[in-house]
Amino acid sequence: MTEKKYKSYTLRNYKKIKQLTKVSEDDIKSIEVVGNVLPFKANNYVIEELIDWDNYRDDPIYHLTFPQREMLSSEHYKIVEEALDNNVSEEKLFSICNDIREQLNPHPAGQQCLNVPMFDGEQMSGVQHKYRETVLFFPTSGQTCHAYCTFCFRWPQFVGDKSMKFASKESRDLAKYLQNHHEVTDLLFTGGDPMTMNFKVFRKYLDPIWKVIDKTNIQTIRIGTKSLSFWQYRFVTADDAQDMLDLFKMIVDKGINLAIMAHFNHPVELSTDIVKEAIRNILATGAQIRTQSPIFKHINDDPEVWAELWRKQVNLNCIPYYMFMARDTGAKEYFELPIVKAYDIFREAYSKVSGICRTVRGPSMSCTPGKIMISGIAELNGEKVLALRFIQGRNPDWVATPFFAKYDEEASCMSDLKPAFSEKFFFEDEMEQIYHQKYSDCEENKFE
Repeated sequence: MTEKKYKSYTLRNYKKIKQLTKVSEDDIKSIEVVGNVLPFKANNYVIEELIDWDNYRDDPIYHLTFPQREMLSSEHYKIVEEALDNNVSEEKLFSICNDIREQLNPHPAGQQCLNVPMFDGEQMSGVQHKYRETVLFFPTSGQTCHAYCTFCFRWPQFVGDKSMKFASKESRDLAKYLQNHHEVTDLLFTGGDPMTMNFKVFRKYLDPIWKVIDKTNIQTIRIGTKSLSFWQYRFVTADDAQDMLDLFKMIVDKGINLAIMAHFNHPVELSTDIVKEAIRNILATGAQIRTQSPIFKHINDDPEVWAELWRKQVNLNCIPYYMFMARDTGAKEYFELPIVKAYDIFREAYSKVSGICRTVRGPSMSCTPGKIMISGIAELNGEKVLALRFIQGRNPDWVATPFFAKYDEEASCMSDLKPAFSEKFFFEDEMEQIYHQKYSDCEENKFE
């Protein structure tokens, strides 16, 4: 297969999209206005292979990758539109947009102050350690993507403001940290997208860890990536594709579980020949591919879509892993569904597939205390309630403990829910202690 030459479309050349597609002038304007606040990048694969331009306004991948007017409030949209119409300076425009970004909760769930560990008396740049067994690493060179998802909860990584960004230029301190923290079994390379890095750069980050791997308790290396949706040539025809695949095999041959955490949001992303070939190449190394996606309006709020997505993944020997709820950040109001609606979609889709597809967990809310799954809707003591449980928790003892919230058809995230049968959820007092012990001056929402 001949390699496809990568072409990127951002705000610098967004008007080119008008020439390539059937996007209206009004929609081009929306891309410009919203794209100055929230990051925008598409590529030629997304544009040429995944979007139905005859019906683009209803196309799920168009909503997934192209900014929409309603992703900003009418007030914020008007502010940016007027700034552009008045040709304000780039510096002034950036300042205006940054004021808006600060109102969009850029770092939900305690990311900025509760998740960052200490090493030698200092916070570790580009590292998060929220759950006992898992450490996240954000290599600087991987803090971009082949294309940007409009819902991405890590959008602050891409807007050009260093104060909002998690990143580390090297991994030597991480290697030392892992040697000193044998409770950590899983290391997740994340971003951005680590698979935007070429082989030599990715290997540079891995080498310090690899040299001490036997002195750590690392049993799984995960790589979070959207490349299997947006640029599969990375594993097929790229100049260093085989080098990267050989590296995957080296990790597996060492006895380490290598898990590619792939993000597929809609079945159309699994429809091309190139994605199928990329999946085969990765699986041939001995790595596994686990798949995950949020559930969103405009993209996949349909049980038939989810059932088809899980079936296609399993038929390609991928493992359905998570359905997430929208994070409380960025364009959340455009995408979010009520918890009850999301659960109904999950349950109906789950009932349509065979047991082999039912490895998926969800809907899951990632919030400051942990990952909380909606287990069902029940009636207890004459009261309708939501049954919940932790999949992951800041305190591992919280995991798998069932608890209940009042039934609420409007609630869309954990902070909207009220406890049933008590004044507080069982973890709230301890979460309060964790919150103040970690950073007494942290202003982030403790339960969002």
